[in-house]
Amino acid sequence: MKSRESLVRLKEFQVKEKRRQLAQLQLMMSEFERMSKELESQIAIEEKKSGITDPNHFAYPTFAKAARQRSDNLQVSIRELKVQQDAAELALEEAEAEFAKASALEERDNAVRLRA
Repeated sequence: MKSRESLVRLKEFQVKEKRRQLAQLQLMMSEFERMSKELESQIAIEEKKSGITDPNHFAYPTFAKAARQRSDNLQVSIRELKVQQDAAELALEEAEAEFAKASALEERDNAVRLRA
């Protein structure tokens, strides 16, 4: 029954890998959120300094315009990562189910072997 043990170890590795990938996505999303909030704060400071809050105004600060674009790009990235996170969560659920199934089969085989 070596092959069954190998299968269980493989499934366990896959579950751990899926969890690592999910954690990495969540970390990236939180980092992007933090960066976006920091940019929004810098934009507010720049707008207050210039007294112009309309990005379409001809004298709108260049730094604020660039920071706003970076913040918007980060928000797009966060939405894309959210889609990836949802897919990773589904993949993790599937991997956990496969691991549970393989573990149950191994336990059944061990019980049969002990009775014999």
